[in-house]
Amino acid sequence: MKIIIVDDESIVLESCRRILESEGYEVASADSVDKALMVIDPENTALLLIDIKMPFRDGIYLVNELKKQGCTIPVILMSGLNTPETIAESQKIGACQFLPKPFTPDELLKAVRQVIT
Repeated sequence: MKIIIVDDESIVLESCRRILESEGYEVASADSVDKALMVIDPENTALLLIDIKMPFRDGIYLVNELKKQGCTIPVILMSGLNTPETIAESQKIGACQFLPKPFTPDELLKAVRQVIT
């Protein structure tokens, strides 16, 4: 099972990949919602780590689109916009966790372990 990271910032994708792979997780990534929709495989994906604010289509759109398709993969939403409204929206659409950016490797791993272990 793999974790898929969806973020438009390459530094976030690479940092998360490095941290998660060092702990033995299989990781794939996408730098846009459209690419994510092409790589997400509900049968072999344990977790989605999705940025909320991205150009064109955002993480909220992605989560809602996946729900329409009947996808039940757990989601951690992340964002640098850490307002009560953003956090409430992530809970409303069913995210398991909200991870405020910037986060430490320990914060990332703690959130992931809480969701998939």
